[in-house]
Amino acid sequence: MLSEKDKLDALTRLGIDLNQIQDLDILMERILTIARRFVNADAGSIYIRDKGMLHFTYTQNETLQSRLREDEKLIYSTFTIPINENSIAGYVAQTGQPLNLPDVYQHDPTRPYHFDKEFDMTARYTTRSVLTIPLQTSKGDLLGVLQIINAKDESRQLISFTATDEKIMTHFASIAAVALARAQMTRAIILRMMKMAEMRDPKETGAHVNRVAGYAVEIYEKWAHRHNVLQADIDKKRDVLRSIQKRYRD
Repeated sequence: MLSEKDKLDALTRLGIDLNQIQDLDILMERILTIARRFVNADAGSIYIRDKGMLHFTYTQNETLQSRLREDEKLIYSTFTIPINENSIAGYVAQTGQPLNLPDVYQHDPTRPYHFDKEFDMTARYTTRSVLTIPLQTSKGDLLGVLQIINAKDESRQLISFTATDEKIMTHFASIAAVALARAQMTRAIILRMMKMAEMRDPKETGAHVNRVAGYAVEIYEKWAHRHNVLQADIDKKRDVLRSIQKRYRD
C-alpha cells in the first residue's frame, strides 16, 4: 500500500510517465493499474465516451485474475450504456461529479442510479465499495469514466474508499485525461491513414495491420514472461511494438 508521500511523489511524475505511452490500449491498462495501486483497490474499469454512450473498454480484477493460470488473461465482454442517471457510470458521466459508494448493495432508493448485479452473479464476485470519477479535459469535455472497485486495507479486507481517496483520484483522473486525449488523437490519425491504405486494398490492408500488431504483442509477452523479463521492460516494448505495427504501411 502506498504512503501519502509516495502518492504525492507519484502524482508529480504521472503526467510525464503517461505521456510517454503511445498506444491507447496500453495507456488504459497503465492508467487502471496505477489508479488501483493508489487506493489499494481490487478491481476497476474504464468507460470511453462515444457521443451519447459509454463504451465499457477495459477492466482489471485481481480476485478473478488469481483464479486463472499465470499466463492467462481475463476475458470480458464489451458493452455500451447510455449517458444518463440510470447507471452509476452513466450518472457520473452526465453530472461530471465523482460518486463514492461505500456499499453498492446498500442502495439509497431516493437516488436515480442503480447497481447491476448481473456481473457479480455471473463471475461469482462480490462488489462492495465503488469510486467512480469522470475523465474530463481542462475544458470540461468528457472523455470517459474511471471506476475503481473494492478498496482493501493492509490485511486485504474490503473497506470503503475515503474522502482522501476521492480527492487523490479526482486529481489523478485529470492528469490521466490529458494523456488519454493525446492517445485518442494519435489513434484517430493512424486510423485515418489506415483507411487511406484500405482504399488501395480494401479487403486486407487494415485488417492485416491489426492482426500483425496483436500477434506481435501476444508472442512477445509470452516470450518475455518465460525469460523473466522485468514487467516495466515488457510494458515499454509492448507499447513500441504496437506503435511500429500501426505505422506499418504496404
